[in-house]
Amino acid sequence: MNTLDTLDTKIIRILQVDGRATNANIARSLKVSEGTIRRRLKRLVGEKFIQILAQPDPVKMGYEAEAMIGMQVDPDKISQVANSLSELHEINWVAITTGSYDIFAWTTLKSSEALGVFLRTKVGVVDGVRRTETFVKLDKMQGDEFII
Repeated sequence: MNTLDTLDTKIIRILQVDGRATNANIARSLKVSEGTIRRRLKRLVGEKFIQILAQPDPVKMGYEAEAMIGMQVDPDKISQVANSLSELHEINWVAITTGSYDIFAWTTLKSSEALGVFLRTKVGVVDGVRRTETFVKLDKMQGDEFII
């Protein structure tokens, strides 16, 4: 298994702040060659340490309701439920967990009314979901991003 070294970590930190940073700018700030950055990025992406993607701001996109949904699920249906939820376009991510809830899912919707409809008509009807609890996002605080 390959691991990250200090240079890899510094490259990732720079990209977390500015995902559009050029290889030349990264190289200059880290005092290494552009070729080194290009090779490192190719390896980091190729070995799936990172992926490059656009992260839209839900509020600017017109989505006013963001929520985490905790679900208690029939034990023999956890994987099936997680797969079903991950196919819903309203779901941003799904995690199978330990503790009081078997699954957590993050969703972003246009309004609180749309969230209610989504919970009743899409989440609540998934075979194996026994109970849900919804945690609505009130405000975004610094530190939402995973920084290594």
